[in-house]
Amino acid sequence: MIEKTSPRADRFLLLAFVAAVLLGPILLAPFGAGYPDLLQKFAIFGIFAIGFNILFGLTGYLSFGHAAFLGVGSYAAVWSFKLLSMNVVPAVIFAVIVAGLFSAVIGYISLRRSGIYFSILTLAFAQMSYNLAYSVLTPITNGETGLQITLGDPRVLDSVSNDGGLPVTNLFGLAMNQTWETALLGMTLHFNAGFYFCALLLIAAFYISMRIFRSPFGMMLRAVKSNQNRMSYTGLNIRPYMLSAFMISGMYAGLAGGLLAATDPLAGAERMQWTASGEVVLMTILGGAGTLIGPVLGAGIIKYAENVFSSFNDQILAGFFDFLPDTLASALVWAASAFVGDGWQLTLGIIFMVIVTFLPGGLMEGVNRIRKWHEQRQRGNDLSSCSAKPAE
Repeated sequence: MIEKTSPRADRFLLLAFVAAVLLGPILLAPFGAGYPDLLQKFAIFGIFAIGFNILFGLTGYLSFGHAAFLGVGSYAAVWSFKLLSMNVVPAVIFAVIVAGLFSAVIGYISLRRSGIYFSILTLAFAQMSYNLAYSVLTPITNGETGLQITLGDPRVLDSVSNDGGLPVTNLFGLAMNQTWETALLGMTLHFNAGFYFCALLLIAAFYISMRIFRSPFGMMLRAVKSNQNRMSYTGLNIRPYMLSAFMISGMYAGLAGGLLAATDPLAGAERMQWTASGEVVLMTILGGAGTLIGPVLGAGIIKYAENVFSSFNDQILAGFFDFLPDTLASALVWAASAFVGDGWQLTLGIIFMVIVTFLPGGLMEGVNRIRKWHEQRQRGNDLSSCSAKPAE
């Protein structure tokens, strides 16, 4: 899906996105999603999905191995915390660089093939990375236990000694777990330093993605997606463009992995598992591949379902139906319990099937349909008002 755009529309979209992200704790509080941990996941996996969309949405190359770069970014960030400092800035920079180099190697090999063969190659590399992290690379990854910070880590850039407890990640002294609470309209709002750090990077990632989409480089990637053979027949070497897109996408994934470690300084091999790669594919398709805002929406929906729907139990459901007769309420609780709690993935699967069936372009296709319907209705009203005027 290619969005019609103009510089003015892009500026409005960027301002609306910035406002929505920064006001997230307020806007999402009524939906039970205004607490810091979930807001951080929204921002981090939004970055992950935006980066994946640069590859899949623009070029059409479907990678099933992007979780490898997410995991590499997490490991790099934790090693930065262990060796350099608990400051999140060096950790994030280190994560992006390492993920970029790793994606350059994987991309150079995988991009020799296209279509399903490319997808299988990326999946194979991701599973190799996952198994290496569990076995051969245990001195680096700490195996199944996961890589963690310890009191004995050197941290050569931290001059202040700790007080006997594990140090916390910080932004030039401001702890990432620092939270402020305030009451508004009967709701308790949580403002977290870690979320706003992730939110600022999400805004920066979105802006860079927008510039890529509107640039000649982005148009070249769209041309590759449209007809790769025709591009090759013209004598143009598309491999540098494809490798650049793959590396940029991998660096986005590394940034997301670094932020996961910044908000919780732990890195495990499970972040490289194929299910994590499949999750970002679902996020992008659900929101709308090839659109700017779609992957962020898809990431938000999946993480909301994972964290909110999965927390519902029979007691919470009983509270929803307590105004009904006991027999009917019990039946509804029994039926609804299959779609929440441990069965939250069933709800997500139904949502995904409905959207893919009726909106193949994702949620953004629905938004565009509503916009076009409104424009046609407005145009019809204008024509009706003109025809109703008496002739002079």
